Amino acid sequence: MSIATSPSAIDIAQAPSKPTRGLGKPIASLLVYGLPTVMILLPLVSFLASSFLEQDNGRLTGDLTFANYAAFFTSGSYLYVFYGTLKLAFIVALISLVFGYILSYLIWRLEGSARYLLLLLSALPLVMNYVVKIYAMRSILGFNGFLNSTLLTLGVIDMPSRLFIFNQTAVMLTMAVIYLPFGILPIFLALERIPSSLIAAAADLGAKPGQIFLTVVLPLSLPGSIAAALFVMVIALGDYLTPQMVGGSEGFTFGRAVWSQFGMAFNWPFGAALAVMLLFAVVALIALASLISRTARIK
Repeated sequence: MSIATSPSAIDIAQAPSKPTRGLGKPIASLLVYGLPTVMILLPLVSFLASSFLEQDNGRLTGDLTFANYAAFFTSGSYLYVFYGTLKLAFIVALISLVFGYILSYLIWRLEGSARYLLLLLSALPLVMNYVVKIYAMRSILGFNGFLNSTLLTLGVIDMPSRLFIFNQTAVMLTMAVIYLPFGILPIFLALERIPSSLIAAAADLGAKPGQIFLTVVLPLSLPGSIAAALFVMVIALGDYLTPQMVGGSEGFTFGRAVWSQFGMAFNWPFGAALAVMLLFAVVALIALASLISRTARIK
């Protein structure tokens, strides 16, 4: 005869407890997906929605219209400024890419603590105030600035030149100098990720330094170089403060056009339409850079 026994308190305590689902994962998912949605996606959607609103005598009517985009595409002045800003940003990105790659390569070739010390010095301007850097460039490019004084001392010019300030050239030079650290860091990180064993293997196979650079270093650092140029170009496209402070009336860019609609004309729907067009240009640039990087990686 079997006697049924009830589980004791010890058996209950030793039984494996059913795992309980904590709140950590839902909260983490909410932060990962919720914050970008609230801080990035919703403002973009609101800009896109407001660009289709109609404004009459400074008052929003609430009607939907394509007039804001039609005004952009039918206006020769806005299209001219838009294409001019694209060209300016491309030149700034190209300058930052060339000089950024040269500086990054020279720093990468150093040994020991000198490498990271110079990298820190090259990135130090990033912690400086943006307006201070613009005023520093104005003191260099100005009519009585350092550049004119140096050229006068060397006898290159007879009188101070106004070619270096309050024009597109001044905007280009100022942006190229200020945004150069943004080009150095991605390129250096791309060079830093290149395994030294590949370079040593190429040297063991008889490759010369120039061949090693063209066949090993340059292809492997190309994605970082493209990212650096794209980063600089995107920042230059939306910059309105630099053209305003060193460009003058001749340094008008699309960023200043967008700012003028929000800050002076108070035509927010048209300003939103201009901002959306700038956003489309940035997305197209990112897609083109991704295609180039993918093609280079396949080769």
